[in-house]
Amino acid sequence: MRIAITGFGAVTPVGLETASSWSALLAGTSGVRALEARWAQELPVRIAGLVDDRFAERLSVRESRRMSRVEQLALVAGREAWEHAGRPDVDGDRLGVAVGTGVGGITATLEQEQVLSASGSRRVSPHTITMLMSNGPAAWLSIDIGAKAGARTVVSACASGSEAIGTGREMILSGTADVVLVGGAEAAVTGLTMASFSQMRALSKRNEDPTRASRPFDASRDGFVLGEGAAMLVLEREDFARARGAMIHGYLDGAATTSDADDIVGADPANQARTIRLALRAAGMKPADVGFVHAHATSTPAGDVHESEAIIASGIEAPVTSTKSMTGHLLGASGALSAIVTVLALRNGVIPPTTNVEQVDPDIHLDVVQNEKRPTQAETAVVNSFGFGGHNTALVLTRA
Repeated sequence: MRIAITGFGAVTPVGLETASSWSALLAGTSGVRALEARWAQELPVRIAGLVDDRFAERLSVRESRRMSRVEQLALVAGREAWEHAGRPDVDGDRLGVAVGTGVGGITATLEQEQVLSASGSRRVSPHTITMLMSNGPAAWLSIDIGAKAGARTVVSACASGSEAIGTGREMILSGTADVVLVGGAEAAVTGLTMASFSQMRALSKRNEDPTRASRPFDASRDGFVLGEGAAMLVLEREDFARARGAMIHGYLDGAATTSDADDIVGADPANQARTIRLALRAAGMKPADVGFVHAHATSTPAGDVHESEAIIASGIEAPVTSTKSMTGHLLGASGALSAIVTVLALRNGVIPPTTNVEQVDPDIHLDVVQNEKRPTQAETAVVNSFGFGGHNTALVLTRA
């Protein structure tokens, strides 16, 4: 049984829907900018990849009041994906949802804590719990489309979105569902998260040059840029999609998830390579079948080198890119956005660039798609996602 991809939706720092995001990424446009909010001015890092607030215009006033930012982003992206797929006519009992997020409704948590401290308990929103809970995005989407086969929530740091896609695949293969709306959402650009990442020395400090701060694979990279957004895909049993006359944009032919069981923030390149090989095995493919890789590559000094080692150890010899150079790192939404970008790259025969690469790190022995988009005839590509806690997910996507 093959898993067809019939729709996608995205709200990103470079676009308010999939089409504008894709065009911006092909053009090498950055969505990273200086943070102007008062709370950011005393931080050591004051840049991020923010979504234009106009995305919320697609929500009703009631929805905006009841939902946290991450839930709003998820709902807007999910609705776009559902419409793009043609609103599949499927029994609710055979329709599922699987959404990943790294930290859920942290913005609501911090905002309501401030309300409590400043004004007392009677001023706290009665919607606080449903805004802060990590399962909120999946729950709201399941309500919106009437999905009763399960509303799964995956929380595995920066691998969340990709693992949620793999979870949706498992739901279909197990016979639980015929159609699953999958993806990831994140809205974690807050003073607390940025201060914490800064203390870890994980963020780029190029405050004076925001659009060039995220530079995966570059020798002068100094950390990642925090971003936000949501990306959703519709997965279907291939025969179900064909029976209803749906347009198939690509296939999710393989997925694998592993854990390092080693270090809470460190990475194990050998296990990352094993994850890639397991995903290829699930797809019935070999490393030589891979036409390009959308790397996790966040622009951290150690992480990019480790992933380079993993890709080489997996046996793949193919071009590699990372659009985080333009969007920043969307944490739990990053893998889902990477999957959409990869499907579009396969369908359109062009790989978006990794921007801001002046000189590839001499310790990274990869064919990086540098600064300019590159034509491709690839039939198959791999998406990597790795997260704190030793979470690893690899997806194998194939052109329709």
